Amino acid sequence: MEYFNDYAKLMEDTMKHYISGMTVNTFGESTNQSIVFIQGFPYDQSIWFNLAEKFSDFYCITYDLRGLGESYVGDGQYTMEFYVEDLFSIMDQLGFEKPILCGLSKGGYIALRAVERNQKSFSGLILCNTNSESEDDQCKLTRSDSINLINIEGLGKYIDKFLKKCFSDYTLKNNESLFISTYNNALKHYPLGVKGSILAMMTRTSTTSYLPKIKIPSLIISGEDDKLIDTGSVKKLAEKMVGSEFVIIKNAGHTLPLEQPEEFYNVVSNYLLRKFFKKK
Repeated sequence: MEYFNDYAKLMEDTMKHYISGMTVNTFGESTNQSIVFIQGFPYDQSIWFNLAEKFSDFYCITYDLRGLGESYVGDGQYTMEFYVEDLFSIMDQLGFEKPILCGLSKGGYIALRAVERNQKSFSGLILCNTNSESEDDQCKLTRSDSINLINIEGLGKYIDKFLKKCFSDYTLKNNESLFISTYNNALKHYPLGVKGSILAMMTRTSTTSYLPKIKIPSLIISGEDDKLIDTGSVKKLAEKMVGSEFVIIKNAGHTLPLEQPEEFYNVVSNYLLRKFFKKK
């Protein structure tokens, strides 16, 4: 929970739920337009807390994906479809309809697949540092090596190696404390859950052919210095989505909501105001 500046105050303003083994937090009035924030890997839902707390005119939902944070770990045998089912389960249990989905990286994979399955269930999309392609053979081999690294040298070794790719050089040089807090937070995950999360990403299907069929308002954001999913790839995704808006955030890598939180908030809030609110 290191990312939130006043965790005690946050707990006063949020409600915690346990749904199908997942820890879910809600912010704001349930009668407002809902936004579901879906974390990337290897983070937990706390990466969204600062943002969710600011969007007081919305009903914000954050949750720990299965295997990570405080959510269910089980046997570590997950697929991408399980994550999509979890999202629909949360929507059903909390009773909100047509949310906006905001997904970072892996969260974007989940959001795109959910929209592909039932676009009518959603009002909008915000995709951050993500892509629509399934894993190629080289990527699968890299994932396999990652699981092997955790088995042989431990979670800490893997997290240190992987997280250095998740931050821009600017952040690593100028905000080392952010890297350290993110590293420490990721170490709290169970190794079995992390390995299950890696396996799940290997199972994802391509949603590329569906992109031109997406008609709901869509904002696509890329960190200029993303070392994992480059800006060019994210721009190509946006170009396939008719009417989508594409924004690049400078001095940010794969973890852009934490690296440039104010700029990220400004980009998202401006988009939401234009598309879902009329200024009073």
